Amino acid sequence: MQNRIISDISNYIFVSDDLQKVDAIFLPGSSHPEQPEYAAQLYRDGYAEWIIPSGGLSVKRDKWPGVRSKADIYDGDYHSDCEFFTDVLLKNGVPASAVIGENKSGHTRDNAFFSRKVIDEKDIEIKTAMIVCKAFHARRCLMLYQMAFPDVFFIVRPVHCYNITKDNWFTTEEGIDRVLGELARCGNQFVTDVKHYLK
Repeated sequence: MQNRIISDISNYIFVSDDLQKVDAIFLPGSSHPEQPEYAAQLYRDGYAEWIIPSGGLSVKRDKWPGVRSKADIYDGDYHSDCEFFTDVLLKNGVPASAVIGENKSGHTRDNAFFSRKVIDEKDIEIKTAMIVCKAFHARRCLMLYQMAFPDVFFIVRPVHCYNITKDNWFTTEEGIDRVLGELARCGNQFVTDVKHYLK
């Protein structure tokens, strides 16, 4: 039986909702193709009208890090998360007309708020949305996108990257580091934004 603390952290960080039709799918930046591949499948199955990939260069790096998996399939000369995600989406049957990219952000908060900016500039109304993100990134993505889009109803559909899941994160050093890092960042970023959010 798991320790209560592990269970509580797991339930908080690893958000996962039932699948339902939405107006748009948001893709916070990453260099894993599993996120846009899943989003493309959902689009083809009629779950959303728009897909909004996000991400420029990480604030931690001076160049794009490269494709993390399936580099034999996705072998373009990518310079940003958004550029990479867009190529994956197009190669998986999503028409360019359904993709609204944001390529300036360097971290998750900007993924959310810069996506809001491009949606507003396109004058697109979104009432319901889905976030497709790494499983251990789910809570922070939900928190920040909800702050950027306070009137939108969100669901989260996670994908598993780095083999870190709700059931095993506490069994490896990498899993512990990533999940507890997310827990800390959720608190830090909420404190930073909460006064603006609650206005």
